[in-house]
Amino acid sequence: MGNGVPRRRGPADMKSGMNSEIAKLDKPLIVVMGVAGSGKTTIASGLAERLGVPFVEGDSLHPIANVKKMSAGIPLTDEDRWPWLKAIGARMEVERLTGHGVVVSCSALKHSYRDCLRKEVGGKVHFILLDGSRELIGDRMKRRKGHFMPPALLDSQFATLEKPTPDEDAVILDISHAVPALLAQAAQSVGA
Repeated sequence: MGNGVPRRRGPADMKSGMNSEIAKLDKPLIVVMGVAGSGKTTIASGLAERLGVPFVEGDSLHPIANVKKMSAGIPLTDEDRWPWLKAIGARMEVERLTGHGVVVSCSALKHSYRDCLRKEVGGKVHFILLDGSRELIGDRMKRRKGHFMPPALLDSQFATLEKPTPDEDAVILDISHAVPALLAQAAQSVGA
């Protein structure tokens, strides 16, 4: 108290410190998932902005070999995907531990892929599936420019997709709705 003697910390100080640690670890950990062309980047980046947490573009964590393979129209195998999924999970865990929370765009097409992400992260991961018809998404993919994923791989993405089951913390959004409506639904689904 100004006399050079350190103040003794009491239970209230400890409780306040614990609450700030808990609050730090309670930030949202969200994966916006779906097949290529479903709008993951748009919704995930918009949701991250709305929640005030970092956004991570999952595609940016693909090894070069995966990008080359997909660019050539060759679907990825599970063996191709495991290191990528672990890298995404590790990045999510860094954001969790630094107290930021995070919204990630990642296809996360199979239950086992989502399990892999959960194992890498020390907190609860919320999944938001952007769901739409093959026709709607195919049309979107034909119109987008500069992405390495060719429309030819869309059928393999739909064949791989396992929609989240009731035991997963997931919500399914219909991408035929406008982006503002989807963002509002996504925010509501994670309690924002």
